[in-house]
Amino acid sequence: MKKKKMFTGNMRELTMLVALVLIIVFFYIFTDGKILKPMNISNLINQNAYVVILAIGMLLCILTGGNIDLSVGSTVAFVGACAAIFIIEWHWNVYLSIGLCLLIGILLGMWQGFWIAYMNIPPFITTLSGMLVFRGATLLILKGGETIGPFPKEYQSLSTGFLPDIGGGITLFGQKLNLLALAVGIAIVVIFCAMQIINNINRKKKGYETDSAIALIVKMLGISVIVLYLFYKLASFKGIPTVLVILGILLLVYSFFTQKTVRGRHLYAIGGNMKAARLSGIKTKQMMFFAYTNMSFIAAIAGLVFAARLNSASPVAGQSFEMDAIASCFIGGASAYGGTGTISGALIGALIMGVLNNGMSLMGLSQNLQQVVKGLVLLLAVAMDVISKTNVVRAPRAKKTATAVVKS
Repeated sequence: MKKKKMFTGNMRELTMLVALVLIIVFFYIFTDGKILKPMNISNLINQNAYVVILAIGMLLCILTGGNIDLSVGSTVAFVGACAAIFIIEWHWNVYLSIGLCLLIGILLGMWQGFWIAYMNIPPFITTLSGMLVFRGATLLILKGGETIGPFPKEYQSLSTGFLPDIGGGITLFGQKLNLLALAVGIAIVVIFCAMQIINNINRKKKGYETDSAIALIVKMLGISVIVLYLFYKLASFKGIPTVLVILGILLLVYSFFTQKTVRGRHLYAIGGNMKAARLSGIKTKQMMFFAYTNMSFIAAIAGLVFAARLNSASPVAGQSFEMDAIASCFIGGASAYGGTGTISGALIGALIMGVLNNGMSLMGLSQNLQQVVKGLVLLLAVAMDVISKTNVVRAPRAKKTATAVVKS
């Protein structure tokens, strides 16, 4: 019979979640509570939505063996430029234009996926080429670097809008609150706790290791408090941002894909050992093609959201976005060698990056110093992964050597 452990989940992910809370507490103290004001939390979601979106796609590339996509920032700019041409200059229907922009993102990904999967060009070189090509194409579309805007309100609502409230809101303790935000927060907590309990029961029936009762209660209580606090703060402002709905859908879909589908597990297998995965019957070329096609599709979504937030298409949009996405994945527990990482971990990493950006800005720190801090955080996260991998490899060797000495 399997023993119960305190936590059976990803300890690295739990560690980074605790780190996120500590970072928030730190900035809460040194910004006089500004970082947790309702308006700032709403702005934090809107400002960092693109990072979370890109991190979701980047994780799938990293899972295939630590590979990355350097072209996502340029893809964001190119898709935003296409949206501006379609909607502002050519006056096309907003939703038709959005569909065409997503299709353009898929085509860009298919182009890169072809060279990577079927022509065996290293992802680093292929996506570096894409970064240059797509950035140059953006400048051509924008006629040498012009900024095109503004977008119609119908399009802006993608990133800056809020869901309408239900029942005219509710008043608690003299404060007007958004009823929809409160209801959604409570619903998420109920569903989360139910899934945790059901998952623990199913694991126990199958003979797997399960969380202890205390650990399960602590996990559910901790996450529930964070979620309820977040939605209470949103209810205190304008309610649920539209972009948060987009993020929620993407997180649910890709979490299900990576954890509950055969093709999702194939990505982990490829990252674990490409040759063994191929010999076991996994269509490695198709999966590599899918990973990079999907990455550009995700980057197209980020491009549409970012252009809506800026209310314009800019030739400099998307610069260094690939760095934020890559850092979010590694900070959130993805392995530099591939085969390890979760969507929830990428979300935590993106939140850490977002809170660092917002907190340091509120403290008045310069952009140069912010870059230094984020770079050190990324290095520390990858170093933790490398050191843990090294210790795992050395441990069996040390045990074997000790056994040989005893026998002699």
